Amino acid sequence: MPDTTTPTLPLPGGAIPVLGLGTWQSEGSDCELAVSAALQLGYAHVDTATGYGNEAQVGRALATRGIRRDDVFLTTKLPPDHAGRERQTLAESLAALGTDHLDLWLIHWPPGGEARPDVWQHLRDARDEGLVRSIGVSNYSIAQIDELIAATGEAPAVNQVPWSPVDHDPALLAAHRERGVVVEGYSPLKRTDLGAAPIAAAARAHGVTPAQVVLRWHVEHDVVVIPKSVRRERIEENLAVLGFKLTPDEVAAIDALGH
Repeated sequence: MPDTTTPTLPLPGGAIPVLGLGTWQSEGSDCELAVSAALQLGYAHVDTATGYGNEAQVGRALATRGIRRDDVFLTTKLPPDHAGRERQTLAESLAALGTDHLDLWLIHWPPGGEARPDVWQHLRDARDEGLVRSIGVSNYSIAQIDELIAATGEAPAVNQVPWSPVDHDPALLAAHRERGVVVEGYSPLKRTDLGAAPIAAAARAHGVTPAQVVLRWHVEHDVVVIPKSVRRERIEENLAVLGFKLTPDEVAAIDALGH
């Protein structure tokens, strides 16, 4: 068997597995079954959000017998229009998820398009009280991240943004890393031409699917990736990207799709 142990990246409050299950647009029993399947298959990272309306389903899956809470890295997100009721929203998220803490809490979008250091401070307070282990943002620009740092002296642990080969931007990755911010990519496949020559060539070379190549490309770049699926076979296929590696030449050829 290839080694499919999920690699991790360090955060202030623990380590984030570089591959997780996304749950955007997963609803009802489909969501609960998808999360349960992922946990049974060996996933250690589940990403949800208050705005997805499925925290209770994720929580029910987490309550599955034999799943230890400490074995799962759990993320949810504060909706931008909940600025000003951060504490109530967090309490509702924790109750729905059936847990006493989050591993990562993100501001889902800049509220009103603004960085809002005051909202960021509420996340810092929740972290300091032990309700959240690490805190971050989603869909923030580098300038907005710098505004949070200037106001509070603390950078987000994570910025979750759309990421795929066509979005590849070494300067943007470097800017995050200079600030100690882990980049987490969402919608890894939606914006990608899976028939692009370097992706197709790598898939043939490794005997895998083009989608698996794209997910592995994220892992090679230390970009956390959270593909969403509600189909068990696809969830298993996504996890299998931990069992092969792309060559440096293959990575470079895929990188070039972003130019």
